[in-house]
Amino acid sequence: MTPGSWHVIGSRDFGGADRFYCRLVQALQGTGDAVLAVNRTGSPVGQVIGGSVPQFQLPFANQWDAYTAWRIHRRAVRERPAIVQTYMGRATRLTRLSRRGPTVHVARLGGFYKVRGYYEHAHAWVGNTRGVCDHLVQAGLPAGRIYRIGNFVPAAQPLAPGEAERRRRAESIAQEAWVLFALGRLVPGKGFEDLLAAFALLPPELGGRPVHLAVGGEGALRPALEGQANALGVARRVHWLGWLADPAPWYGLADLLIVPSRHETLGNVILEGWSHACPVVATRTAGATELIEPGVSGVLAPVADAGALAAAVREALLAAPADRAALGRAGAECVAREHGEEAVVGAYRQLYRDLYRQRVAP
Repeated sequence: MTPGSWHVIGSRDFGGADRFYCRLVQALQGTGDAVLAVNRTGSPVGQVIGGSVPQFQLPFANQWDAYTAWRIHRRAVRERPAIVQTYMGRATRLTRLSRRGPTVHVARLGGFYKVRGYYEHAHAWVGNTRGVCDHLVQAGLPAGRIYRIGNFVPAAQPLAPGEAERRRRAESIAQEAWVLFALGRLVPGKGFEDLLAAFALLPPELGGRPVHLAVGGEGALRPALEGQANALGVARRVHWLGWLADPAPWYGLADLLIVPSRHETLGNVILEGWSHACPVVATRTAGATELIEPGVSGVLAPVADAGALAAAVREALLAAPADRAALGRAGAECVAREHGEEAVVGAYRQLYRDLYRQRVAP
């Protein structure tokens, strides 16, 4: 029997880490494990999880939130969960558990975050890439308590009949048009300004087909990005989809997934696109280079280089259809082999059992 686990996240927005958090808690609940989702009051993760997993919501204020820290500690002392797993800095900083108590605090990291003051008080750490695990060791954490477990994405479901056509009509995208899809929070570091600059360098048509860009996501930069699209003269071919609770149809209908990040530790979006066998063009961030074999499972372009990104997109679109499809198939095979739900959830459950046995052993 796998010990019960709490999963604590304090973010206000909804990005890759939040999407993975929702998937993991729902998957663990689906195995029959006792799970509690602890998250921010009114947050998107709470809405996505809904009633599928028991929830405990707290303020998680931006500053040091003594009330939230006290409530987590008090409930943990009372209920004595076997595992409390925290995600990102805010939740980890506010979760303070005794090193001698029955509960193991696991800090899960999906980025090269500052360790001191945020993560070193945890009892064990999970990094979702080799690079993150190396970063933790270099920060002085004990290598024997650091574990690598990747992310998983759900198996893709085929589009419902007519769904692609309906989505295109809703955005006034011609059925024959190329569709470039990008997804992420519209915040600095995700490279959407580079993507717009690259898109403006592409001709309006390639191979006799119009070229359109669909962007899913919300964030503080949206007004500036919309202004940039207007200034570049491409606004009529850029479609702002807003926050997508389910981006699957866009992965399914897109001709290319573009991941233009300036900083990306893993790239859940790449895995999601691959699950739909969608060919990927990404910038050479740490995560993309760890995932993608250039020319085999995707195309890589230099970071923050609009000209090079435009050239990579153009080359991918004008490649033979069989070659483009082969990129997507190789990505889908990588997901099935290394990032399937059964393997990743099983690795977490085994880790929880091992850590708990170590904790309660004489």
